[in-house]
Amino acid sequence: MSAFISWYILIILLGWLTFPLAFRLFPALADRGYVLARALGLFLWGYIFWLFASLGMAQNNLGGLLLGLVVLGGLSIWAFVNRKSEIPFGHDIVNWVGENRRLILTTELLFLAAFGFMTLVRAANPDIVGTEKPMELMMIQGVMNSPIFPSRDLWLSGYAISYYHFGYVMTAMLATFTGVPATMAFNLMIALVFGLGAVGAYGILYNLLSHHQSQTTSDESKVTDRSAVRSSLLAPLFLLLVSNAEGFLEVLHRRGIFWQFNADGTTISTFWKWLDILELRDAPLQPLAWIPDRYLWWWRASRVIMDYDLQNVWKGDVINEFPAFSFILSDLHPHVLAIPFMLLAISFALNLFLGGWRGRIDLYLGQLHVSKTGFFLMALMLGGLAFLNTWDILPGAALIVFSYALVRVREAGWGRERIEDVVLLGVPLVLAAYVLYLPFFAGFSSQAGGIIPSLMFPTRGAQLWVMWGTLFIPIFAYLIHSIFSKTPAAWGKGIGAALGVVLLLFALMVGIGFLAYKLRPEIVQPLLQSQGRDGSTFLVDSMIRRLKYIGGLFTLLALLIPSLSFLFAGRKTLTEDRPLPRSSAFILLLIVLGVLLILGPDFLYLQDNFGYRINTIFKFYYQAWILLSIASAYGTAVLLRRLRGAARGIFSVIFAIILVVGLTYPVLGFLTRTNRFNPPFGFSLDDFVRVQRDTPDEAAAMLWLRSAPDGVIMEATGDPYSVYGRMSIYSGHPTVLGWGNHEGQWRDATFQGMLNERRQDVETFYSTPNWDIAQAIIDRYNVRYVVVGNLERASYGVREEKFNTFLKPVFQQGNVTIYEVP
Repeated sequence: MSAFISWYILIILLGWLTFPLAFRLFPALADRGYVLARALGLFLWGYIFWLFASLGMAQNNLGGLLLGLVVLGGLSIWAFVNRKSEIPFGHDIVNWVGENRRLILTTELLFLAAFGFMTLVRAANPDIVGTEKPMELMMIQGVMNSPIFPSRDLWLSGYAISYYHFGYVMTAMLATFTGVPATMAFNLMIALVFGLGAVGAYGILYNLLSHHQSQTTSDESKVTDRSAVRSSLLAPLFLLLVSNAEGFLEVLHRRGIFWQFNADGTTISTFWKWLDILELRDAPLQPLAWIPDRYLWWWRASRVIMDYDLQNVWKGDVINEFPAFSFILSDLHPHVLAIPFMLLAISFALNLFLGGWRGRIDLYLGQLHVSKTGFFLMALMLGGLAFLNTWDILPGAALIVFSYALVRVREAGWGRERIEDVVLLGVPLVLAAYVLYLPFFAGFSSQAGGIIPSLMFPTRGAQLWVMWGTLFIPIFAYLIHSIFSKTPAAWGKGIGAALGVVLLLFALMVGIGFLAYKLRPEIVQPLLQSQGRDGSTFLVDSMIRRLKYIGGLFTLLALLIPSLSFLFAGRKTLTEDRPLPRSSAFILLLIVLGVLLILGPDFLYLQDNFGYRINTIFKFYYQAWILLSIASAYGTAVLLRRLRGAARGIFSVIFAIILVVGLTYPVLGFLTRTNRFNPPFGFSLDDFVRVQRDTPDEAAAMLWLRSAPDGVIMEATGDPYSVYGRMSIYSGHPTVLGWGNHEGQWRDATFQGMLNERRQDVETFYSTPNWDIAQAIIDRYNVRYVVVGNLERASYGVREEKFNTFLKPVFQQGNVTIYEVP
């Protein structure tokens, strides 16, 4: 409880420290940056601290953190003192606070409720085991135990982390500042991301609805303000809790709905076979029930898309994770850590779109119509997204750049000059982002290896709707209402642009495939042979499959065409307050970008170690969920306000159905994961309690290592998603090699030989009876501590006599011994 309170107070104070700066930086937003001040403060504090530690200007300790806070506070004071205002000193902020008490109170209660709820969830299930949680804990420990930056990689001694890890830097900062161990900070950070995500989404929708209401009603009373404050709660609901339809389908399946039970004991279901989702296509367990109870039933919601090759061989899981699943699973992965800051980037784009950061920057090739402050902040934000979760830089940059393009449309209309505007802003922005985060990019390598055509794998319409239906339906309703409201639309341009995008993606897919066929036959021919086809029949059969699964493409076009048509209606759409406010135009941009993120992986995906589109779908869909959840919440809020009579009643019923379908999963999922909030060992936020309970001897060894002088550990290495690398994780000392598989994912192909060599050296070290060979390995990796426990004995058949002869035992308890190299 004390750890939660310390984090809560720190984040609240950080938000108020940053608010004067946010108040000046976001003049176009109705909340003046108040709601996003917490995330902005953590982001700026993290950047200042990381940069100082990377440049050797500060140590990675409490003193360095305090220095970063002092600099942030200084910036906020400067912004407060040097603001441009005719109101007496300090009165503008004071007046705003007095006039927006309802917004402030709602924001504070929402943050406390969201942060507190997820803290309770993690306290009921604090174990950092399974999936990639051990890796994430290793990252936090690595940052916390690095005297200066770059942060060292605890699973590859002698090397720095080669991964987007800004979120772990922030986690380690908060842990160090509050004196919380990494094993507790992990769980608190999950809860904090949930809380910051809730208020971040709330703030975006509040600013959108406030602008919308100010432009579509003459009522400037508190009733309008109260409506925006209340309706904006839809955004965190759609972002963090509303889920895909799989959880609801689990209930239907468990009850035996759509199954035919025959007298001979056989079961048949045309529906579930057609839907083709693993586990759900199999007969339900007996006796039938309403509540899913299959082991890990909640996992399937993140894998509803099934990819088969042309031989109808299933290619394996395609990850379609979404935020509610993320928090039920509670992996502290970069795509989760980035949620509040992707919302911050959306707020940056919205401020720009609504008229903030106006100014002029003269470049060699042209002129930018933004202020220098705005340009710097946008570059800082984009670089931060790359450092947090590199995949996020694509939608983040697109949103900011196209928001700027639409601002220029509002000022000067459509034309070829808008392409120049996109390039003039986009290129310098990306370059500036790179420079601002040069210490990160200089040491960053990746497994990414180019673009691969996705010829065989279009997404089926039925599975697309299972994944996206709860967000698509409110958006469709909003677009249909816009059509019937006679919103200006350039249908010809919208249809042409949407079809042009599809044709471009198709041409790239086929063109890249053809080039690979001609230039890399050693890669393409084995693929064709595995499918029993030559190049032409492979292409024809792939196109036939696309026609068979055309429903998914039609769905996405049905969203894309009207959205683009409204945007392409000319300056009138963006300049007149009626019938399409600027807030609605911004939502259309979110819809377009979200749909493109879903559409893209049906044609192209990024080459990586996985070998198919699993990771591209994963990352693109996650970003699309963030964008489309805001659009769905906005559409719902606007329709509930605008519709009257029967239309309002019909939409209210539809909205209620969406809530039932979309909230079934998180309600049952959280109950399952927390054992109905009845943890068998009581509530706790510290995973190390589990380690001490389950493996007391190893826990004692880990505690001894924590207090020992720094040095490289030799311990067992092995497969990922296992206990290998456990001593380095819980002690903070680097090991020769942890999860080699993941190290390979984080680095380019040139590291594979070295990783294999380390893996072999660890095995040789433990198994060889020859001390000279073992000593050479110790010297090669500068090993200081050698761990011999049950895992080492089971993995290698350890020859311990050599250690007892040549090394010094410094710890021994039960079956665990630690030797120190003299």
